[in-house]
Amino acid sequence: MKLEEALVEVWRQALKENANLVELDGRRYPVRRTQRRRLRQVDFEFAGETLRGIEQNPETRSRWAELARAGQKVMQFTSGGGYLANVANGKLTLYRKPRPTEKKTTIRREKPS
Repeated sequence: MKLEEALVEVWRQALKENANLVELDGRRYPVRRTQRRRLRQVDFEFAGETLRGIEQNPETRSRWAELARAGQKVMQFTSGGGYLANVANGKLTLYRKPRPTEKKTTIRREKPS
């Protein structure tokens, strides 16, 4: 399964089907509600990276919130503290390319004395 497919699948189960658990690659993740706004939120792993999907707050001033106010189901996805993508009514929008699963190694060379 590709990342793009996984994000749409999490959106489908959490928002469209209103599931209490999201199943992804044989693993199950609980769908919780945020304390303040009661927005649906799910933390899950994909390719060794922890991701979070959170229902769009319709009270903010973004175009995504405007869609949510109009009744569309919108979920934002974050990774490492930054926004990765969103899914609105099943359509995925990536904000940036996903990080590679392996970090690059840097070879440090000592300066001659």
